[in-house]
Amino acid sequence: MEPTERELQILKVLWERGESTVREVYEALRDEVPIVQNTVQAFLRIMEGKGFVAHSSRGRSFVYRPLRQRERTSREVLSGVLDDVFDGALDALVVSAFRLKKPTAAELERLRQLLDEHEAKRRRG
Repeated sequence: MEPTERELQILKVLWERGESTVREVYEALRDEVPIVQNTVQAFLRIMEGKGFVAHSSRGRSFVYRPLRQRERTSREVLSGVLDDVFDGALDALVVSAFRLKKPTAAELERLRQLLDEHEAKRRRG
């Protein structure tokens, strides 16, 4: 199961901080996301039910931590987009990404390195 857009925003806060209270997550999001603290709390409860986060108690506050790693979640979300939107066509995904954001020279160089590494691995078997 993939997290929703709002759940990803909350997970990003938890990945950056390691763990946070509801209030800390709310404070991290409130300037960029139109959300209230009670909604953050509701999302965290739902996310706990889905197995995305877990909590422990610190005094009267619940402290949440991510259960899913950022890398794994990123792969799952990207795989879903690749399959659902681009019918598995990696080249179409890349072309679309380049139209969305023009890559810098450093990003293009990094992409060339990744392609070279992938090709070398493929040749080795």
